[in-house]
Amino acid sequence: MTILVTGATGNVGRNMVEQLVRAGQHVRALTRDPAAARLPEGAEAVAGDLNDPPSLARALDGVTGLHLITIGGAGGETLGTAPEIMELAARAGVRKCTVLWSGTEGPVEEAVEKSGLEWTMLQPVEFMSNMRGWIESVRDEGVVREPYGAERSALVHEADIAAVAVAALTGDGHAGRRYVVTGPEVLTVPGKVRALSEALGRELQFIELDEAQARENMRAAGATDEVIDFVLGWHADPPPMAYTVLPTVEEVTGRPARTIAQWAEENAELFRS
Repeated sequence: MTILVTGATGNVGRNMVEQLVRAGQHVRALTRDPAAARLPEGAEAVAGDLNDPPSLARALDGVTGLHLITIGGAGGETLGTAPEIMELAARAGVRKCTVLWSGTEGPVEEAVEKSGLEWTMLQPVEFMSNMRGWIESVRDEGVVREPYGAERSALVHEADIAAVAVAALTGDGHAGRRYVVTGPEVLTVPGKVRALSEALGRELQFIELDEAQARENMRAAGATDEVIDFVLGWHADPPPMAYTVLPTVEEVTGRPARTIAQWAEENAELFRS
């Protein structure tokens, strides 16, 4: 079995590549620049661009499992080439496909469902890795700036999302399933800051932003207005799934979901000066 991971240098994709290599799977990692990918030994880096389906022909050759992301650009816009990609995948003999959503189902999921492949939809809530957006302000000022401090979130470790995807691609019984993937606890923003403070061994300050400030920060980071509206709308009034703990990780992988304390310990050095 050969598994192609798209978004292979992202938070979930990189974890998938590492886990598949450890499991002895032949993993092919799609990236625009293989030379700069810094993938683990044993992974095969291949060049390709999801926005240019013909560039994927070599990457898909001999692949039986595909992990597909739904974002098509740095601004967070939805991938617009999914029908062409799925046609290429079906012709190449791909049998299974996992799809990592971006917060709502759309044309990518629709194309995958119509493809005839065995599909599994991954619907994680907030990623713990989003906290890496605090690195600069924590290092320089000991401060975290976020809107909606009272928002509750069952945020999930990116390695757990990857583990569910790996299980779906390498095991049986996952076809046609939609997996909502959460962490094991519900936290507000100050709760996340507290967990990071404990891992760092120093007190961090939380400063709550208003919506206008949050919007400007996202725009400066390159997000499109459509993405900004969606993200801020989600955080301002999150759906119940965002703060409801589910046992998906343990049911699918056989082990409990990782805690925010574990994530903070694993990533603490990134936040130190």
